[in-house]
Amino acid sequence: LASRKKMSLKSERRGIHVNQSELLCKKGCGYYGNPAWQGFCSKCWREENHKARQKQIQEDWELAERLQREEEEAFASSQSNQGAQSLTFSKFEEKKTNEKTRKVTTVKKFFSASSRAGSKKAEIHEAKAPSPSINRQTSIETDRVSKEFIEFLKTFHKTGQEIYKQTKLFLEAMHYKRELSIEEQSECTQDFYQNVAERMQARGKKIMDQIEKYIMTRLYKYVFCPETTDDEKKDLAIQKRIRALYWVTPQMLCVPVNEEIPEVSDMVVKAITDIIEMDSKRVPRDKSACITKCSKHIFNAIKITKNEPASADDFLPTLIYIVLKGNPPRLQSNIQYITRFCNPSRLMTGEDGYYFTNLCCAVAFIEKLDAQSLNLSQEDFDRYMSGQTSPRKQESESWSPDACLGVKQMYKNLDLLSQLNERQERIMNEAKKLEQDLIDWTDGIAKEVQDIVEKYPLEIKPPNQPLAAIDSENVENDKLPPPLQPQVYAG
Repeated sequence: LASRKKMSLKSERRGIHVNQSELLCKKGCGYYGNPAWQGFCSKCWREENHKARQKQIQEDWELAERLQREEEEAFASSQSNQGAQSLTFSKFEEKKTNEKTRKVTTVKKFFSASSRAGSKKAEIHEAKAPSPSINRQTSIETDRVSKEFIEFLKTFHKTGQEIYKQTKLFLEAMHYKRELSIEEQSECTQDFYQNVAERMQARGKKIMDQIEKYIMTRLYKYVFCPETTDDEKKDLAIQKRIRALYWVTPQMLCVPVNEEIPEVSDMVVKAITDIIEMDSKRVPRDKSACITKCSKHIFNAIKITKNEPASADDFLPTLIYIVLKGNPPRLQSNIQYITRFCNPSRLMTGEDGYYFTNLCCAVAFIEKLDAQSLNLSQEDFDRYMSGQTSPRKQESESWSPDACLGVKQMYKNLDLLSQLNERQERIMNEAKKLEQDLIDWTDGIAKEVQDIVEKYPLEIKPPNQPLAAIDSENVENDKLPPPLQPQVYAG
């Protein structure tokens, strides 16, 4: 018990603190960053990624030129090595030509799909039901979303028709881009968002939400956890990691939530339900909304427990605890999906962006969690991770099999005393702070009084003639007889 109490006090002192500036883009633009973007926001990440690709292209050209020079020098120096050297360069040129042809073909497909939008070929293409195009037989949800999107655009008249046309062209273009990497498809989607947002300007928020809902409901099947990525591998890794950390207690994370309070327990259950429900949504905005609802339940649970508003230092440890307790399915895939295909303005600002960034931080913390993070010895951490024992098992093993309820109640009361001790320490700290405030207030008042006295000094003048004593004129008072003393006569 003493060791558990000591560990609890150490955890209380340690805590999990995250500077809010660390959640922002490391380039200093003021938007929220993301670990998936190496700490940048989506805008800065795309700029950095574009620079990196341009640099890679430049390096490839320099490499090609250097190989060509070496080929020419080798050809001029020795005719005997001409065949081998020519074969090497020919292979390089062949590979380079094939790569260039593939990119040109892809670009042609993109523009050819757009140019055929108003032609009869496009109408014939849409009429083919068996075709594996985007106009295949869709699910009930997709049909419902399509009808809602059309009804929404009717209120915008001509502008709505233009938006619908551009959206259909984008979906057709994405059909031909399925052979590209998921990062390239993500970049095309982000470009489309940006172009539409620039056209809509002030009216863009509601329109962008509906456009995102429409296109991502149709693209979800192809871009969520695609086989060409390692998203599924990451899902299994984080799921296995969370299962191995089943023994982590709220006290180890300094979670300021008391689940013995019924209202708090309900909030915790709702938060876990929301984070698990995220996987059932198809639209990035809906998945992000699940994270926001989960976070708000966490804040309410902390507020009820502490009887005061929760702080950021309280929120992150509790979010980590909720993720460990809920073990959401396909967690990494959902995070990657939101990162790649969500409207970037939602992730860069607002409460959705703040809560999503905190979730990414929580997952990163879980992946790197070690003995020092929980203020444990490496030996205890290894034994807990291997399943040999756990903090909960140690508590139960301290009781004999036939232990009476009184002993268990006593152990529970000791835990309550430990909690009361922690509360008393907090109260003492607040009392000391109040005492210091009173001292500072007293010193301030004294200083103000002193300043006033110095500014307006009070001058007290002595009287002109001192008051004379009653017997001052009797100069022979020293020769007077002593006063009469009372005498008692016995009667």
